[in-house]
Amino acid sequence: MTENTEYIISETEEYEKLVPFFIENELEFTEEDAEEVPTDIVKCWQISDSDGRLAGAFVLAQREGEYICDGIAIDKSLRGTGLGTELLELGLEETVKRGGEKMYLVARAPEFFRRNGFVTVTRQEAPNFFECLTCPQYGVSCHPEVMKIDLKDKK
Repeated sequence: MTENTEYIISETEEYEKLVPFFIENELEFTEEDAEEVPTDIVKCWQISDSDGRLAGAFVLAQREGEYICDGIAIDKSLRGTGLGTELLELGLEETVKRGGEKMYLVARAPEFFRRNGFVTVTRQEAPNFFECLTCPQYGVSCHPEVMKIDLKDKK
């Protein structure tokens, strides 16, 4: 992907197409690695280049009645370009539009989320709806933080 490439953000219903992209960008466990927690997909977005190649993705979901970022990734060559923030803003706006007052996530890149208003919370402060504890990467190659953002002020 080159600097002069145009990127298009669009909604997609092809969640299954996004999972390999998350795995490829080391922001998701492989499909056989962990037990799944029941998830209701709310909306998915993708970023594609002018040739149709996937450059980024975001999945907004609900678990146990709470809105979560169930996946966000940007192609490694495009990190730091603002595309991740654009995707995150779409997810936050959709959450507010649907009446959500907060969003939770498990961050492998907590500084990105801190810059975007998220704060770290203890596992006890968050609903128990993440697979991390059953994932073989947890505590070995992955040291995620549970985070949330309060969206009451954005309504």
